[in-house]
Amino acid sequence: MSPNRLLLSYALRHPTWIVLTVLLGFSSAMFNSVGTTIIVPLVLEFLGQKKLELSKAPPIIQKTMGLFEGFEGGDRLLIMVLVVLLAIVLKNVANYVNILVSTHLSKKLINTFRKEGIKLLLDVDLDFYAKTKIGDIINRISQEIGRGANAIKLAIQLFTTVITIFVFVFLLISISWQLTIATSILLLGVFVINQFFVKRSKEFGKVLSEKSRGYSGALLEILTGIRLIKSVSSEQDEYQRIEKFIDEREQAEFQSQANFAAINPINEVSGILAILAIVFVGKNLLLKDSSAEELEAISTVLGIYLFLLFRLLPVISQLNGQRSRFANVSASTAIVADFLRRDNKPIMSNGKNIYTKLSQEIRIENLSFAYPGHQDSVLNGVNLSIPKGTTMALVGASGAGKSTLADLLPRFYDPVEGR
Repeated sequence: MSPNRLLLSYALRHPTWIVLTVLLGFSSAMFNSVGTTIIVPLVLEFLGQKKLELSKAPPIIQKTMGLFEGFEGGDRLLIMVLVVLLAIVLKNVANYVNILVSTHLSKKLINTFRKEGIKLLLDVDLDFYAKTKIGDIINRISQEIGRGANAIKLAIQLFTTVITIFVFVFLLISISWQLTIATSILLLGVFVINQFFVKRSKEFGKVLSEKSRGYSGALLEILTGIRLIKSVSSEQDEYQRIEKFIDEREQAEFQSQANFAAINPINEVSGILAILAIVFVGKNLLLKDSSAEELEAISTVLGIYLFLLFRLLPVISQLNGQRSRFANVSASTAIVADFLRRDNKPIMSNGKNIYTKLSQEIRIENLSFAYPGHQDSVLNGVNLSIPKGTTMALVGASGAGKSTLADLLPRFYDPVEGR
């Protein structure tokens, strides 16, 4: 199972919160588009154009403005203002609730991942701890799980942002499909430029995860081995070692932040250039050979189109920023998915016999054992009997298998042969 699919299976344990996040994002997009569509005719009403001639306007604008045809004079203006204000208020309320819901979902995902991780750590065999550094485990539980949950949160935000963009694109196509094609071609360049930053963000995320793991491991080694460090007076050496990890981690964090900071200015400049280009295209496409009667209506349509486009550009910038942040935490997604997998870890199946008490003896018969992943046997054909109430000492050279035999008694490992 791929990392994304595995994490998705955990995310789907909270379907209500995911659906609620998507619905709130869609509602925000709808309220935003309604308010944006009405605001340009409203401004023209304020400027004294009491009766807009929109007979040649696109059907969606005619239907929207037709809602106010039953009102005259000041009532019409007042109703339009109230509708715009209501749309803005509802949009911001939806955004606020969406932030609360997505934050709550992120916290629930982090709790789910950490609880599953702790349960896994209690279920795995000792061989897992023999092959995995404790600092690496702590880093995964404390750092990588949070970043992995943030990846799911960003994926949901990406989905809702794409919905918002589709709503705006639908409105733009309804107004002028020719201008929308030109806009898409111009904004394609913005997408290509941002793809470069997305790739860099992914690389920086891998480096950041690697440096965080090294730092956590080094810090834990210092804390657990502080008596040995002081006994050999190696405080300065240990400080220099962990200082290197701290500097490298901060450098990776700074590079990630610098990469994020470059996205918004580039998107803003590219967006302004796109709007200027659309103004030029719209002038030649819509206003060319237009009569004086048509000029007012077409100017209004072009104004609505440009205003919608102007409101769309920040959403596109937001999408590019989310793509970059998602790429940055994608390395953590793979780390968390690998950590939560059970099929690649030694997990011993539970027995069926219920232990009551020792009745006669502890007996080992023809027992052979090799550590998981190793071919060489540590114990071969061992037979041993320890009667109840007696004490036995295992004596032998280092590496003879004394500790291994002691580990087999409480079933820390299963033997290869014998019982």
